[in-house]
Amino acid sequence: MSAVLEAREPSARYLADAQPALVRQFEMLATAPGGVARLRDLILRLAVQGKLVQQREHDNPVAVLLREAEPAKEGAAFRSRFKATKTDDELIAPFALPESWAWVRLGEVTDISGGVTLGRKGTVEQPITLPYLRVANVQRWNVLCQDLKTVTIAKTELDRYQLRAGDLLITEGGDWDKVGRTAIWSGELPICLHQNHVFKARGLTPSWNSEWAQVYLNSPVARAYFASCSKQTTNLASINMTQLKACAFPLPPVAEQARIVARVDELMRLCDALEAQGRLEAEQHARLLGTLLGTLTDSSTPEELAANWKRVADHFDLLLDRPEAVDALEQTVLQLAVRGLLVPQDPRDEPASELLKAIREEKSRWSNERRGRREAPESRTDRLGVPFAAPPGWSWVGPDQVALQITDGTHHTPKYQARGVAFISVKDINGSTVNFSDCKYIAEDEHREINARCNPERGDLLLCRIGTLGRATLVDTDRPFSLFVSVGLIKLPKSKDIGRYLHMVLSSPLLAEQYQSIKAGGSHTNKLNLGDIPRLQIPLPPLAEQARIVARVTELRRLCTNLRQRLNLSKATQTALADALVDPALAA
Repeated sequence: MSAVLEAREPSARYLADAQPALVRQFEMLATAPGGVARLRDLILRLAVQGKLVQQREHDNPVAVLLREAEPAKEGAAFRSRFKATKTDDELIAPFALPESWAWVRLGEVTDISGGVTLGRKGTVEQPITLPYLRVANVQRWNVLCQDLKTVTIAKTELDRYQLRAGDLLITEGGDWDKVGRTAIWSGELPICLHQNHVFKARGLTPSWNSEWAQVYLNSPVARAYFASCSKQTTNLASINMTQLKACAFPLPPVAEQARIVARVDELMRLCDALEAQGRLEAEQHARLLGTLLGTLTDSSTPEELAANWKRVADHFDLLLDRPEAVDALEQTVLQLAVRGLLVPQDPRDEPASELLKAIREEKSRWSNERRGRREAPESRTDRLGVPFAAPPGWSWVGPDQVALQITDGTHHTPKYQARGVAFISVKDINGSTVNFSDCKYIAEDEHREINARCNPERGDLLLCRIGTLGRATLVDTDRPFSLFVSVGLIKLPKSKDIGRYLHMVLSSPLLAEQYQSIKAGGSHTNKLNLGDIPRLQIPLPPLAEQARIVARVTELRRLCTNLRQRLNLSKATQTALADALVDPALAA
């Protein structure tokens, strides 16, 4: 049976006793953002509030279970380890329970103990070495027994620290997710101990249902309690044994506990199926999207592109149903643009070779004006290979062939001050604009010193050299600013409007691949050496065609933005609907 059928078929049967709105919209809840995780929390909330299964009059009352626990509390071993909270502390109930239930403290129905303290000094008599569980071994709902460490204890301590099948394991803490993680020890190993940061709770009555306790202690209600009483640092949190024993614990009749556990297990399996279905759909969607968009970029002629585009357009509602799919489409648009497939070529356009001739002339004049300063970059010969054959009238060029200068910002950290000239680093260029809202400032004289070598002006291009490689930003301001070394400057000629097209190319997947080819610093560091930037290969169309390409890409990207916004709005609406369905179910 497919994951889809497994997710859909059991819904009504498993939820026959739940609220009608929840039954009808169970799968809609699952497809909302974070839906399956929210469904799991909802199931646990309903379970611990007594709303997941019906109460039955003939169930034995809770008082019977509590009376059974009293003799166990009289045992010497229990008394020696029990450090109760003050008896006059009022038990604060988190919510109202069904009439047949009762609130108790966890320490009233379980014997809670700590485990072996590691690194103890002194001689151990009758030593015995055994595996033990750490916090990392205890996940929510299951215990991991791989790669266990061992510890040596005295044989006389074995009974105190040895786990028995049915023991409840509760983690003391660590990072936030490790506080109060609860799982049942099912006897995975013949003999195993637990470390002192993993508490062990053992029921005081034969009627004790550790699976019900596991449901409650992993529920959002118990997690909220652990969070409220945790000892916290910046990244760490923990609970102590006294707080754990004082935890308010809802106790249903024994028979109802079993029914709740069975229902939770069924619904969690349904959530597993929905989760698997979501992963399967995401993988299938990604493969289909990649295949169809790949046919677009593989097109060799505008006619072939038109035929392939129709194939994609016929499946728009299926393909473009999530923001990441729209992102992929937008990148495909850029790929088509730089391959010359997005707008028709016009043989009357002046070829790119003439544009390059004009740029060389302007570069020569610019260099003469800057005599005595750093000269314009020399053309490189060790360029990357040409990825595809350029259309007629186009030319393959390096950034140095269309730039007056390729440089970077200052290589030393300047002295910052509260006001002055803006000082821009990679965090201040986002691919669209220069962001001055959170930049640093330097003195005017220091700016002039940096500006003598690196002077960004309107129409120039900025390029991230560290971090997000090649993130290009077109300078769209006349405000003066200086650059840090992490930002490269590609100074462009002002007589020809080539900045918007080059910005688009430098931001395209075509150049993203090239950045990875020339990056320095190894596989774990992203850095572009300034001297390697001229090695990049840029497809340069005639100037008139550049304008047509930029206009068409701008139009399509605007449509992608609108579509992405509508999808986000749809997701927000779906989430709001899911919340509206969940809240009445909890309040009922």
